[in-house]
Amino acid sequence: MKKKIVGIFVMTLLIAWGTSASAFSIKYCNNNLFCNSNNLSVSLENPPPTFDLRDVNGSNYVSSVRDQNPHGTCWAHAIMASMESNLLVTGNWKISGETGEPDLSEAHIDWWNGFNTFNNDDVPGSDGLTPHWGSYCRMASAYFARVEGPVREIDAPYSEIDDPPERTNSNYHYYYVRDIECYDIGEDLGNIDLVKKKIMIHGALNICFCFNSLFLDENYCHYQPPNSDLELNHNVAIIGWDDNKVTPAPERGAWLCKNSWGSDWGLDGYFWISYYDKYCCHHHPDEWVASFQDVEPMSYKSIYYHDYHGWQYDFKISSEAFNSFTSMDDEFLTGVSFYTCTDNVDYEVRIYDRFENGELSGVLSSIFGTIDHMGFHTIDLDQPVYLKEGDFFYIYLELSDGGLPYDSTIHLDYWWSGDVTIESVSHPGESYYYDEGSWHDLYDLDSTANFCIKGLVSKTSDLECDDNINWGKVKLGSPVTHNIFITNVGEPFSKLNWEVSEWPDWGMWSFSPNKDYLYPESGAEIIQVSVVAPDEKNHEFTGEIKIVNKENSEDSCTIPVSLATPKNRATNPLFLQFLENFMQRFPLLAKLLQLPIFNKLMKS
Repeated sequence: MKKKIVGIFVMTLLIAWGTSASAFSIKYCNNNLFCNSNNLSVSLENPPPTFDLRDVNGSNYVSSVRDQNPHGTCWAHAIMASMESNLLVTGNWKISGETGEPDLSEAHIDWWNGFNTFNNDDVPGSDGLTPHWGSYCRMASAYFARVEGPVREIDAPYSEIDDPPERTNSNYHYYYVRDIECYDIGEDLGNIDLVKKKIMIHGALNICFCFNSLFLDENYCHYQPPNSDLELNHNVAIIGWDDNKVTPAPERGAWLCKNSWGSDWGLDGYFWISYYDKYCCHHHPDEWVASFQDVEPMSYKSIYYHDYHGWQYDFKISSEAFNSFTSMDDEFLTGVSFYTCTDNVDYEVRIYDRFENGELSGVLSSIFGTIDHMGFHTIDLDQPVYLKEGDFFYIYLELSDGGLPYDSTIHLDYWWSGDVTIESVSHPGESYYYDEGSWHDLYDLDSTANFCIKGLVSKTSDLECDDNINWGKVKLGSPVTHNIFITNVGEPFSKLNWEVSEWPDWGMWSFSPNKDYLYPESGAEIIQVSVVAPDEKNHEFTGEIKIVNKENSEDSCTIPVSLATPKNRATNPLFLQFLENFMQRFPLLAKLLQLPIFNKLMKS
């Protein structure tokens, strides 16, 4: 009877605990808000009819409204609004040690994007766009891909935009966007759920449309009819939607947008744009419907590239290319980045040691996979490559569809840009493509062209953990836990990719988490170690847990562990052992078990 009473009580507690855990489950994991939508009021499978990033279960994932006045920098404001939203979604702003809300600099990218008359590293002093008077998403992606920025607003304030900020400064905090995905809602809105899901998962979305007061009604709902000839002229960030919103369009439904004209304009700085607006959420070659994903503190100390202006054209002659580089220091090549020109592209990357007699040889590292959406992508190498200063190395890329993105001189003639030429340069021996059984220098085909293939060198992280685990005597088959602490004592903003690689072969082990990334600014990370003791009496068990830096296998730490089992098997029922081992983890359960009736049952 006693066992039955305790069993019913335990089951009741577990059910109550499970319900409570579900109701208060973590809303963020794996860099998105809804990694476990079963525990949330919103489902990714069926996006809700209304959604607002400013209020997701009471949390806000949108930064404050800015004011671009009096300059034509809407493109920079919309892009930074999207990236700031992503920093809130992932928590990376706080993880990196920043305070307040995310606030990135529009002024820095406006001056240093590399496409204007102020600065073009390829051809200094050449023609280009006028600073503060327009640009677009494709250009911004080149600035990000070169790891020029973004930097924080306090590093390069918009209030001082009339004077160029310093390009680099040791006090700047730099950020990096790992992926930029591009979408098209489709003529029949067939991809609308995809766009909604991306907003729910990654935060605000950059779009471009044609703003005109004639298209805006008294409720700040915008609709440009399809027969209008007016061209694209304004960037904003989508932060939500309402499927039943009435607009001047013939059908209901609208996106909620964050503008950059101050909070005194519109609906406290926001407005609605119809799902059926002529340009809204439709792909344009230069103005992307773009999601800026996994924005994080800059963890790279150098980058190898030849394509200063990034993706400008699609190379359709071949699906295989490589760029040749020479290492500037003793360092680890830990990642690569490239663009894809279309959706659903299979890729293969290889790092080669030699290019001799027209042949690549000596594979140092390789990785392959599939990219779901067009845009810019960063890939971590499974096997980082150690380079010595002066080493030649070659980054090979094969893409299954869409062509190979490349940089070359471009000519623009938009209403806002005027007729301008933005010059690029290349040199022999930098970029090669494969055609008709052999490699060819791209320079011979276009003397201003380079393929968009980059190599990334990480800042030096340093794993540290100082602990040992001695559980003493543990009942046979009983679970025990212990928390260990690890830190990254490497360079500021270095990114430590760690994982638990080894543990003893006795017992049943689990680690939470068993891998993650860690910045020095984040402080220590806790790993909960759990093991179920072996079912072997009167034995002392010892061993080690090994944690490694995935980018440098020589950077590791070992933690001694030990436990002992008693001579006799425990006589308490299994469910009582379960309760005893969980008392420390769940104080409420411990207090309940301290009641006289349960003390009596535990002793019986």
